[in-house]
Amino acid sequence: MNSRIRIRGIAAAALLPFVGRAIANPEYPSRPITMIVPFPAGGQTDIEVRSLCHIASGYLGQPIVIQNKPGAVGTLGAVALAAAAPDGYLLSSIPVGVFRQPHIARVPYDPLKDMTYLIGTSGYTLGTVVRADSPWKTLKDLLDHAKANPGKLRYATLGTGSTQHNVTERIARQHGIDWTHVPFKGTAENNAALLGGHVDFNSDGSGWASLVDGGKFRLLAIWSAQRSSRWPNVPTLKELGFNIVEQSPYGIAGPKGLPAPIAEKLHEAFKKALFTPEHQKTMEQLGQPTVYMTAAQFSQYAAEQLVVQKEVVERFKLNTGG
Repeated sequence: MNSRIRIRGIAAAALLPFVGRAIANPEYPSRPITMIVPFPAGGQTDIEVRSLCHIASGYLGQPIVIQNKPGAVGTLGAVALAAAAPDGYLLSSIPVGVFRQPHIARVPYDPLKDMTYLIGTSGYTLGTVVRADSPWKTLKDLLDHAKANPGKLRYATLGTGSTQHNVTERIARQHGIDWTHVPFKGTAENNAALLGGHVDFNSDGSGWASLVDGGKFRLLAIWSAQRSSRWPNVPTLKELGFNIVEQSPYGIAGPKGLPAPIAEKLHEAFKKALFTPEHQKTMEQLGQPTVYMTAAQFSQYAAEQLVVQKEVVERFKLNTGG
């Protein structure tokens, strides 16, 4: 009898570490998750990611709290992930600037080593807009005016080294144009600057959509491969003779070393949310496409973009402030 009691006691003692471990590591997630949006609140990325996280939180059983960290051309989320614990409680939206900026300036993160890529979600309908009362009816009108008035036209983007800055300077160099770049932190600031006449045109994603539809802005060209069904009369840059197609797909990542079960759970929650009618309605309102990528595809995209963006920076001398 005593030997049985001893055996049971030994067995119970052997289980204690496992019981303690289960208590210390409850099923993920057991508390709110923070999602960094590296752009200001109210912009198109912020609106899309908020919608996605609101729906995904229902699948995860915990709220996802948005933390806006604008500045540094959308790289502050990547900076935070590089210093974060791999527990799944800090995530970030990852724009293409994360892969370009290391070739422009020193950054405290490695795009290939410091992140666990979870899912690709969307991209932008990028374009060139002017005020509706401007004299420029077409992109050619704008370019002709800029060429005849070197250095006088001013344009807004999300920042030096951003996709918008990169493409606009590529257009300028192809036509021998000199114009002035005015960087801002987000779409709301860009739109306000154009509305107020502080800049002459705006290179940005479809955060200008409601202003175009409302008759305050005129959309001169979009940068996608095909025309937008929302603005079918607006030509693409490719149609206008530029060998430029830009959509800037983006997605979500966590810190390096994120355990596979957590990464998979997050991927599935965001994937389900991405294709819900509720989120697709948000995408439609923003004029943004769904660009779904698996974790493996997003990782591959990151590796490819690191090479592509290096070539872009070197070719167009973006690391010199061009």
